[in-house]
Amino acid sequence: MARVVIVEDDDTIGDRLASMLRAQGYESEWCPDGAAALARASREPAELVLLDLGLPDADGFELCRRLRELLPGAVLVVLTARTGEMDVVEALEAGADDYLTKPFRLAELQARIAAHLRRAAPGGAGGAVRIRHGDLLIDRAARRCLTAAGEVELRPKEFDLLARLAASAGQAVSREDLMSDVWDEHWFGPTKTLDVHVAALRRKLGDRARITTLRHFGYRLEPPPEH
Repeated sequence: MARVVIVEDDDTIGDRLASMLRAQGYESEWCPDGAAALARASREPAELVLLDLGLPDADGFELCRRLRELLPGAVLVVLTARTGEMDVVEALEAGADDYLTKPFRLAELQARIAAHLRRAAPGGAGGAVRIRHGDLLIDRAARRCLTAAGEVELRPKEFDLLARLAASAGQAVSREDLMSDVWDEHWFGPTKTLDVHVAALRRKLGDRARITTLRHFGYRLEPPPEH
């Protein structure tokens, strides 16, 4: 049973989300403020966190960073009334995997949660369990990216994005296909999410993998050089 933590100061929304998640078969816990969320994250792991940015006792972006540090393997979904592009970028750079603006449809949130947890499960996205790309070994069952020098620490969606690109190394992959395959087939949010995650992958992988931007189309993971 997946554990979902809701961080929301609005009693009506928090209670409604907790009830919905329990009805869907998830173990859910509602935290009304940042302090409660940090205490919960320090106490035990969770598979997914729903985080409101507008909390009374904490800066939402800083709380996002701290939750990412405490729960490195969790999928972190921001639920907020903030719609500005810079808010989206700052949340993603703070560690969020997804960004959904209020008001949102419960059916869409349910679909997003199910898709995130399905992809985060070991071997959950289909395809080869292990993908070799140069000196990178992408182990989808263990959800680890390994090199001879050690493991490359990736956030959940960074890992999913790398695995998707590596499965089609040398081929152009459209933005629409990446958003559908890595995030959600019904995605309606800004695709800036994709760009931020690609930028993070480039920083973490360095010269081990080269991701080329295809203007007005998408991205391509270049084949590893032949030795």
